[in-house]
Amino acid sequence: MKQKRTFPFARVTKKQEMSLKKGHPWIYADEITETSGTIENGALVDVFGAKDNYLGTGLWSEASLIRIRLLGTNANETYGDAFFERRVRYAVQYRFDVMKEDISACRLIHGEADGLPGVTADRYQNLIVTEIASYGMELHKDAIYRALLDSLREKGEVIDGIYERNEGDLRKKEGLEQYKGWYGENHPDSVITEFTENGIVYEVDVENGQKTGFFLDQKYNRLAIRRLAEGRKVLDVCTHTGSFALNAAKGGALSVTAADISESALKMAEENAKRNNLDLSFVQGDVFELLPRLRAEHAKFDLIILDPPAFTKSRKTFHNARGGYQEINREAMKLLPRGGYLATASCSHFMPESEFRKTIADAAREAGVTARICEIRHAAPDHPVLPDVPETEYLKFFILQIV
Repeated sequence: MKQKRTFPFARVTKKQEMSLKKGHPWIYADEITETSGTIENGALVDVFGAKDNYLGTGLWSEASLIRIRLLGTNANETYGDAFFERRVRYAVQYRFDVMKEDISACRLIHGEADGLPGVTADRYQNLIVTEIASYGMELHKDAIYRALLDSLREKGEVIDGIYERNEGDLRKKEGLEQYKGWYGENHPDSVITEFTENGIVYEVDVENGQKTGFFLDQKYNRLAIRRLAEGRKVLDVCTHTGSFALNAAKGGALSVTAADISESALKMAEENAKRNNLDLSFVQGDVFELLPRLRAEHAKFDLIILDPPAFTKSRKTFHNARGGYQEINREAMKLLPRGGYLATASCSHFMPESEFRKTIADAAREAGVTARICEIRHAAPDHPVLPDVPETEYLKFFILQIV
């Protein structure tokens, strides 16, 4: 190292050292062998290997099993406000590079993939919605938010306020307060705004909508459905805001049915359809009950979209979740004729792509059909992936044809 270190330190096992060198930024509590004493929660900590070799600097979280989230490996970095502001500016510039005309509705910060662990920031036209799930990053959020606003406004973008959705379970695990509300004193009166995605106008309630208000990661997967929908009878299951159904209708589908278990979700989808002058029909029902019922009623569809919420949020429930994915895909395949298409998604990082592929194959065997994979897609590029951090690659989107 070229600079004398002033931060407290933690020494880690050889196993953890190898993981860090491969690029994974998480250091688990049981992989720490020694510390320089009591470390204040949220503090910056230097990390060393067994041979006293510097591995990087991260943020200490005393309540989490992920005890340290690494920020960087530059021994000359001071990790002050300028560091966090620089990371934010890199993240924002990347979105301008890859999103172009879609910059008004996109993810601006994607946690570890942007070097800002535990931080999410989504833009919906004039509003930014954030979530911070790391104790250390909570202490630096003022610098992060300031950089977000400055970097966007310097590019001529109009931002009226930041709304915090700091209500997730991860904050509880970090020992952080759970809350939601406006950040700072400068903000609009309304938590509702409009934005346009793929030429479709949506109204989003940033206070009460799921996650940060909308699922931006499927943006270009919805376009893929639009291209496929022309002249077909389409069923969009777990429609939520109706986004896949609306894209199918926009693409010239012969008919579009949007289904969801939630009455409020269907109402929102119906309002979005009216807003865009698109013709949809709506069915309420649980996906596990709905698909067999539609088959019993001899309903006819040429394209079915399955975009359920994550069936598993832990490794402990993985096998039950796999069974759930297999069941709904099997039932959807039974509903489709030869030549029909199935678009099926999983948004759980505990369901790796290889396992999701096996699940689909098992579903096809149980359904007694042959399904071929036409396309495998992932999240839009505003949700980048770190190759050695599987947690950043969570969304799988397969387009299949029954042959």
